[in-house]
Amino acid sequence: MTRVLDTIADIRAAVAAERLAGRTVALTPTMGALHEGHLTHVRHAASVADTRVVSIFVNPTQFGPNEDLDAYPRTFDADLAALEAEGVDLVFAPSVAEMYPTGPTATVVTAGEVGTRFEGASRPGHFDGMLTVVAKLLSIVRPDVATFGQKDAQQLFLVRRMAADLDLGARIEAVPTVREADGLALSSRNRYLSAEQRTEALALWRTLEAVASAASEGPDVALAAGREVLAAHPAVVADYLALVDPVDFAPVAADYRGEVTALIAARVGTTRLIDNLPLTLG
Repeated sequence: MTRVLDTIADIRAAVAAERLAGRTVALTPTMGALHEGHLTHVRHAASVADTRVVSIFVNPTQFGPNEDLDAYPRTFDADLAALEAEGVDLVFAPSVAEMYPTGPTATVVTAGEVGTRFEGASRPGHFDGMLTVVAKLLSIVRPDVATFGQKDAQQLFLVRRMAADLDLGARIEAVPTVREADGLALSSRNRYLSAEQRTEALALWRTLEAVASAASEGPDVALAAGREVLAAHPAVVADYLALVDPVDFAPVAADYRGEVTALIAARVGTTRLIDNLPLTLG
């Protein structure tokens, strides 16, 4: 039976009991509004640890003043039913007051220069808020393993770097992006799309496919192939399309050859979507 705990003291006690019984622990942090992508994390966690903890917390400090904190979907009852069906052991669902009893913390984990690029440029402060709450969750639960999605590639990079830099102890496991049959990456924000916008949103995946198909020709040709796809979809307003080195998340030079991550972000209507695809140039 899934246990729901809403205080830091209670989740720490529950995890301590699991450890006393000799069980390893995996944490899957979420903001709720769970979909098949999240449940893939939960299933992956079962393969790497004995006890699964899922946190559900819509973190206000990673939303900017013009972002969708109030509108962010909150579907706790449905989320809990899905987690119970998966046999999740513990759900940590704290209130904002529990996580930030005196307001946003004075101590903040900063993302550094990488946090100012791409998503960080469009969402100033987002990654600092994200890293700070992830650091808190890792400190509270102290898991052996924590799962994060490849779909949020920049977040994954920054969390891995933070965990290593601060010796947080948890192994960060990347879970591959889960897609619909037509290629659209699953996202909690997909529910904001109309039927017509849902069709237009496929341009993100088709752009990445075009980049991948031209990857043997190098960065400039690959990006040009992606921009050609975007140009055919004026309803999709691109924020960025880029190729980054997975080692430092910096854009690659024109003569670069090797492993990269192709990144894309765009607005479809008022909904901002991101996607990415690891590939090899040359």
